[in-house]
Amino acid sequence: MSDQPLPSGGTVAAGFEAVETAFLAAQAADAGGAQLCVYRRGERVVDLWAGWDPANDRPYGEDVIGVLMSCTKGVVAAGVHMLADRGLVDFDAPMARYWPQFGQAGKGGITVAQCLSHAGGLMGFDAEAGMGAAELFDFDRCVREIETMAPLWAPGAASMYHFVTFGVLAGELIRRVDGRTAGRFVAEEIVRPLEIDLWIGLPTDQEARRAPHYRTGNELGLDQWRAIMAAAGADLDDRLIRAFLATVVSVDEALAMLNTSRAARAAELPAGGAIGDARALAKLYAALIGRVDGVRLISAEALERARAPRTDGLGPPGEFAKLARGEWQPFSLGFELPATVKPMLGPGSFGHAGAGGRWAFAHPQSGVAVGYVCNSMIESPVVPDPRWVGWLGALKDAISPPP
Repeated sequence: MSDQPLPSGGTVAAGFEAVETAFLAAQAADAGGAQLCVYRRGERVVDLWAGWDPANDRPYGEDVIGVLMSCTKGVVAAGVHMLADRGLVDFDAPMARYWPQFGQAGKGGITVAQCLSHAGGLMGFDAEAGMGAAELFDFDRCVREIETMAPLWAPGAASMYHFVTFGVLAGELIRRVDGRTAGRFVAEEIVRPLEIDLWIGLPTDQEARRAPHYRTGNELGLDQWRAIMAAAGADLDDRLIRAFLATVVSVDEALAMLNTSRAARAAELPAGGAIGDARALAKLYAALIGRVDGVRLISAEALERARAPRTDGLGPPGEFAKLARGEWQPFSLGFELPATVKPMLGPGSFGHAGAGGRWAFAHPQSGVAVGYVCNSMIESPVVPDPRWVGWLGALKDAISPPP
């Protein structure tokens, strides 16, 4: 298919033509497909798609949906902020106030804020817990494991990305406070009023629209990770290191299951299992920062709380301090904040990226919200994804006031 003309389509508003040019140029260099959607002040100004869905031998069109990976975390975090906006969640309260069983094993003082900002010391399950890929799709099993495990570091003393456990923490908080699962809450309180295509738990009748994801390069396996850590001087027998290695293996296998297992796609994986399109992500973030088609998800006060930095001064925990190089990802309450690898639109932005290049974020000052999804998995751990760079620069130019 690389010799065929690039299939593409969509619309852009006046002044955003350079965004389209950059998006298409990036996609022409990629074997897969992608969608890019941008809202500004409640209006859709960019709506593009291009490239291929090779697994189904078809163009990657406007009706294609795909796994949103950890962009799911931002969707679920939005649900928590909606509940807090209604006075049902206090971020400074102990998580055990809402989820009493969580308070076991020295976790009674861990706050909701610490859990949502990846500072609660619950980065992953203990290596001995037996939480393989299949178990990650068993939400109740995940909840039980979280309840009985002790923190991997002193809560609030450091931060480190909670790959899967973030979804367990935020999802169970929603269920304890509201009574609905995270997937059902999102469906009824976000998806339905916004009329977007997004599911945490994909129904059978949407399967034909899905474009499977795939990798074009090599991925790090367990042996490679162990070698990297040993070379950095980390203790491979350390509890945190073992939990991280077990998480890497189970997450990689879970990502594969999202392609191969209908049961996995139907399950609720509130850390990374949402399936949808770029329009859905962009419109959701637009409704977090303003009103879209008559819908606003959270108040202005809640928005400021949602994007306020929460991990300033916090670095990596324990043995991971030996591996960390350069900037450590900053977090707010459930969202990533701008960093070198994920610059967004600069200070004030907030959002969440997903494995392989998916991305969603908003910049309230300019009224911009962005959703980008793709099917080819490219990991850029130290620089921005090369597919983002051109259209992100063009978007900045389009919204900048003239000199």
